[in-house]
Amino acid sequence: MIDEALLAILVCPADRGPLLLVDTDDGQVFYNPRLRRAYRIDDGIPVLLVDEARSVDDDEHARLTAQTGPADPR
Repeated sequence: MIDEALLAILVCPADRGPLLLVDTDDGQVFYNPRLRRAYRIDDGIPVLLVDEARSVDDDEHARLTAQTGPADPR
């Protein structure tokens, strides 16, 4: 479980925009729907490194964004 205070300040390292915390088959990830990049969480620690993020295809993007409301436009 990610602490609420941490969730409030985390941003994507690539575009500095908000991230969505979503569930996948492999556990939770932070997802940037603007860049379609997913950042893994290892033992409760977000791995927010651009080189470690994975690209998301159209089908997975639809699944991930369907779990959440509209992205925060910050």
